[in-house]
Formats: sequence, C-alpha cells, structure tokens
Amino acid sequence: TLKNIWAALIIPEWNQMFKQQLCARVSSRRWLNLQEYQSKKLMQESGVTVQRFYVADNPPDALQAAKRLNAKEIVLKAQILAGGRGKGVFNSGLKGGVHLTKDPSVVGELASKMLGYSLTTKQTPKEGVEVKTVMVAEALDITRETYFAILMDRACNGPVMVGSPQGGMDIEEVADKSPELIFKEVIDIFEGVRDDQALRMAANLGFKGPLERQAADQIKRLYDLFLKVDATQVEVNPLGETPEGQVVCFDAKISFDDNAEFRQKAVFAMGDMSESDPTETEAAKWDLKYIGLDGNIACFVNGAGLAMATCDIIDLHGGKPANFLDLGGGVKEKQVYEAFKLLTADPKVEAILVNIFGGIVNCAIIANGITKACRELELKVPLVVRLEGTNVQEAKRILSESGLPIVAANDLDDAAKKAVAAITRK
Repeated sequence: TLKNIWAALIIPEWNQMFKQQLCARVSSRRWLNLQEYQSKKLMQESGVTVQRFYVADNPPDALQAAKRLNAKEIVLKAQILAGGRGKGVFNSGLKGGVHLTKDPSVVGELASKMLGYSLTTKQTPKEGVEVKTVMVAEALDITRETYFAILMDRACNGPVMVGSPQGGMDIEEVADKSPELIFKEVIDIFEGVRDDQALRMAANLGFKGPLERQAADQIKRLYDLFLKVDATQVEVNPLGETPEGQVVCFDAKISFDDNAEFRQKAVFAMGDMSESDPTETEAAKWDLKYIGLDGNIACFVNGAGLAMATCDIIDLHGGKPANFLDLGGGVKEKQVYEAFKLLTADPKVEAILVNIFGGIVNCAIIANGITKACRELELKVPLVVRLEGTNVQEAKRILSESGLPIVAANDLDDAAKKAVAAITRK
C-alpha cells in the first residue's frame, strides 16, 4: 500500500490505479482531468483524425447538433470523467450513458434524460455524478481495432511508442497473455518519430496498403500533440480502421505534466475539477498532496518517504492513519494553517500527528503555523508533534511557550506511540 502511495504521487497513471484499488482519494499537486470532447478537440487541433462531433449543454442544442451532423448514425455520450458510462444508470430512469441512434429526432429527448441528472457507474460515488454536457458525434463502423500509445519511459530516459494489433480491450491483459503482440519503439527526443519508425509501427499494428501510410501519418501527428501539450502519455484505444478506408482515433486518454502548467495555461484552464473530492481540490489549491484513508490518526508530514514511514509506524503500534498529507519542501505558514483546516474538518480524525524533518523546511515556520491553527480553529483533538532539523530549537521554544496542550515527541517511534495512546485514552 505504501509503495503504491509513493507511486500515486509521482506517476499519473499509477495515481488513477491507486485511487481505484484503495477506494481512496488521490491527488497530485494538480491532477488535470479533461472530458472526452476536450481531448478530441486537442487531437483535432493537431490534425489527428477523430469523429465529427458537437457538444451541448441543453436538449435543444443536442437536437440541433444531431441534425447538423447529417450522419448515418449518431452516438450520444454523457460527459463525465468516470469510466463505465455505457453500463451506467441515470436517476432519471434512463439506462446507459452512451446511446446509438439512426434517428436524429430522438437525440433531444435522450439528452433531456441525461442533462441535469446523475449518472452512476462502477467508478462513480454511489450517488453518481451530475451530467452537465453531452457529446453528439458521428458514429462510425470499425472493421478493426488496434492499440497505440506514446508515454514517458524512465528506462529509456524519454518517450516510447507502444502498440498492439489487439485493440479495444484491456492492454494489460494482452501484455500478460500475448506479449509477442506488444510492439515498442524508442523515440529519440532530438530526431522525433522517424518515418521508418512510424511505418514499422503501423505495419506491426496490422495496417496494410494505403492504410499503412495513413496510420503512420496519424502516429506522427499524435507525437506532435504529445510534445505540443507537454503530455506524459497519449493513449488511443482503439485506433481503428473503418470500412471506408479511414484510420480514426476513436477514444483517447491524455495525461499531462503538472510541472508544465506555467506554459500550458490554456490546456490547464480546461481542467474539470467538479468531480474531484472537495478535500483533494482544496488541498491542491495550497500545493498540498493529500490522500484520504480510513483511519482516525491524521498525519501531517513533509516529504513522501517520511509520510509513508509515519503511516507505517502508526499501523505498527496498532493505530490507523486517517490520511496522507505531504507538505512538500517550500512550506509557508499559511499552508500549515490550511493543512490543519483540512485535517480538522474530517470527522474521523481523533488525533493529529505532526512529523517534520526540517532540511529545506524551517521548523519555526511549522511551529508558528501550528500555534496559529490551534488557536484560531480551537483544536479539540490531541496533537502530537515531532520536529527535527533546521531551526528546531526555536520551533520547540515557540511550541512550549504557546501554552497549548501540545504533546512533544522525541522521535518518530515515540510520536506514533503517543498518538495511538491519546486515542486509546479517549
């Protein structure tokens, strides 16, 4: 579990996986979530072939969009971030968040049962997620589905292309049962995707004749998108072939480098935080890394490694951590105060353990933030504090002279014992 916490904080793909595995709330500093239509728009702008589509936030606009498409068949998709939309259920009674129809006139009625209603899937909370927009798109037949992705690979110190002729399904399952059907091409960051690499990947994906060149062109355009938006991953599943001889990106997931937010303001402005846990969203505002767990001892720590060790030793002494909160390195007094607000707002929290090792962090800043938070928030749960490092003597003086009922700890083991004991006494 703790290994996965660390991975969740530094690897976007693991972030989502950890969220599903633990049923916990996971957030990096700024986890960017885009709706399906937004990802398609970015691909469209880079010359990647996608289905024709429109977006609507009311039934009349959805109906007009369906008529404008003038397509043989139309697909109407509820736009939420959670997966499993097709098998979801609306509280309006409508079943399925994805509907196919050859009659444009029914799109408005279908949209009226989606918009403003909550859709519940395997990945949403029990109460579901309110649908605010729908995508009205041209439905295309697919004669063959493949898988293609570009992602950052630490082993290669850069981006790699990964593809398989077996698309439209769980790629992990393909890798496990038929590893020979997974193809990989390392991309030189100075040269980019070469023509021979793109053609070789297209051939490995099973495209033949004119489609091979067309697929290679799409692969190069996807790499252009990867660079343009500072992505860490662009995954297309399926990259499909139509009866009319088109190579189309039918569905895509894009992960972004949070550190590039300063130069990707337009992309990050598209981020949809409405489906995120409110505590995660508030924590991200203050550059705090927060993961909600199911225990009752809140952890207030700087550094992911120290946070994992703190969770671990609480468990060792018979307690259960209520969260994982990492302050990071450049801590300010205001962040400490806001972190305490988050922790004390959780009704499960029966004690707070502060464990700070001041390298970059000035312990005195932490101490001032703690005393301010305790007074202004009128802290009512036991507080155990362990501080070491930069300016620690000044920090200890601030705490001891505060007159607040703060329990000082000599080391991490002592802090965990005292936090668990404080709850036991209650």
